[in-house]
Amino acid sequence: MLVFAASDKGGTGRSVTSANLAYQRALAGDHVAYVDFDFGSPTAAAVFDVPGAMRGTEENGLHSYLEGMVAEPARIDVWRQTEHPQLRARPNQAGRLVLLPGDAGGGEFATGEDALERCVDLLLRLNGEFDVIVVDLSAGRSYAVDMALAATAHPRMRYVPFRWLVFHRWTRQHVIAAAGLVHKDHGIIRGGVERGHDEEALQGAIRLVRAAVPDPDSPLWAQGSPAQAAWMQACDETLRRLAAEHRIGDSVVLGTVPLEPILQWREQLITEEDVLATQIANKETLEALEELARRLTDDDCWGRP
Repeated sequence: MLVFAASDKGGTGRSVTSANLAYQRALAGDHVAYVDFDFGSPTAAAVFDVPGAMRGTEENGLHSYLEGMVAEPARIDVWRQTEHPQLRARPNQAGRLVLLPGDAGGGEFATGEDALERCVDLLLRLNGEFDVIVVDLSAGRSYAVDMALAATAHPRMRYVPFRWLVFHRWTRQHVIAAAGLVHKDHGIIRGGVERGHDEEALQGAIRLVRAAVPDPDSPLWAQGSPAQAAWMQACDETLRRLAAEHRIGDSVVLGTVPLEPILQWREQLITEEDVLATQIANKETLEALEELARRLTDDDCWGRP
């Protein structure tokens, strides 16, 4: 299954949350590939603590592959090559976790038919090899989003299942921006239809993820004044109405990730050790990521029998 991770703005938590979902699916036993199509900022290796590719790889990156400069893109075995101490101790039941990095110094680029064919070839091979392929796309209505829509509409991809996650923070600007990416001109649905997708099927393959959401009832905010608590509750209710009005309300939300202090300082994977041993991360955050990873492959959460 292909999972495309998109957002209309940067700073939504798209990449760090997607990496955590890939990690959780691998822990559950799936073989997982993480494809860094964030062409302007290929930094997924930093979240996985893989040295030497923090800003992309110097050799055989995804840019080079799509442009026909190399026959195969580089692969990084995260379990073997990470410097993260918990990830190096790979659980026995865990599946493979492989990162395909972008090129260091790469940027957004227009893709022609040759690049599209190479993209389709890659996605088909990965789909035959892995259970879940997470494709992290550049923010906004980018060339990467266009390529993903064109590739999944390609006749050779007809029987490959795919899903879209659209990430946004819990603010007015981010709600409006995410709705635009899904529903407005040049957004995912209209852009997909232009490339041959069935509108209803594509709409059913899209779910929203709300990231860095403050919980007014959390102990994190317990020291606030009653006036602050009331204001936060009112904001939350206003945002729920706004999201519903823009057709990205609760019925199409796959999950919510609470505001996590350590992720404001460092984009990283959240492990059980972070919650239980060092206690630097909140249990609610780990539980939210685990549940989101479960729903990712649960057909009932996507309105499918």
